[in-house]
Amino acid sequence: MSHTHATPAAANDPRAHQRRLMATLSVTGTVFLVEVAASFLTGSLALLVDAGHMLTDMSVLIASTITAILMRRKPSNTRTWGWARLEVLTAAVGALVLMIVGIYALVEAGMRLFGGSANDVEDVNLLLFVGILGLAANVISIFILASQREDNMNMKAAFLEVMNDALGSVAVVTSALVMLSTGWSGFDAVAGAVIALLMIPRAIKLLHNAVRVLLEETPKGLDLDAVRAHLESVPHVVAVHDLHASTVSTGMPILMAHIVVDKGLTMEQASTILEQLQDCLREHFPVSVPHTTFQLEPEGYRSPSDAEMHQPTAAEHAH
Repeated sequence: MSHTHATPAAANDPRAHQRRLMATLSVTGTVFLVEVAASFLTGSLALLVDAGHMLTDMSVLIASTITAILMRRKPSNTRTWGWARLEVLTAAVGALVLMIVGIYALVEAGMRLFGGSANDVEDVNLLLFVGILGLAANVISIFILASQREDNMNMKAAFLEVMNDALGSVAVVTSALVMLSTGWSGFDAVAGAVIALLMIPRAIKLLHNAVRVLLEETPKGLDLDAVRAHLESVPHVVAVHDLHASTVSTGMPILMAHIVVDKGLTMEQASTILEQLQDCLREHFPVSVPHTTFQLEPEGYRSPSDAEMHQPTAAEHAH
């Protein structure tokens, strides 16, 4: 099989992430204080939920900023991957908090619409002003984070938080405009429920992606059957077994495998095989895997640990 390989993507810059996250945190924190005060003055559920959402933004942004700082630290003997996995934990916690806020908002909206709870908004003009202010702040934050939102899960979590909050601000502004034009204060509860319904699916998706990493599932887009077939096409490779792939953090997939090779190979031949195997995983597949660990085994080799490992492949039995 011909081995045609592409060039892997460049690494991300944690320092740039840190600067952007801190700038976004400053903008979000300022508007949060305004929204909290205004939600009590107006009695608006939509604004209260948006303020709660913004508090979630702040906690996630703070955690994301700390994560970006810690991820710059070098690995040690006790943390061999450094703090790379922390970005996944941060994303998971942020997603859980988002879900809790969303569920609370749905329950509160239901109580206001159907349960007879207080539903009046005291100052609709103030609500409109704060909604526009929040939307402007979110747009600024979106521009700050947009260019690096796909760099890792940490940055994506922060970007999704700000995007969700921007949608929430749109709902607040819409709520204020409807109440000004119709006088129906119940629309505030509807807007609060809409914000919640926008939050929950995104939170579930983010949590799902984080759990995939924490469960060490195969990186999305990497077909292990195709990987096995490609590796077994390398000259002198007899079979591949105990093939495992997972992700430490965003942009850091790893793969390990036991490679059965022909007997009697020289060290030079083994070195060539190893280089070809590494090139295959680094450059051949849609997901580049620069960190690989291969154990070369001569055909017929049996380890005392075989009983604790996966069953040999059909190719191994054939040989």
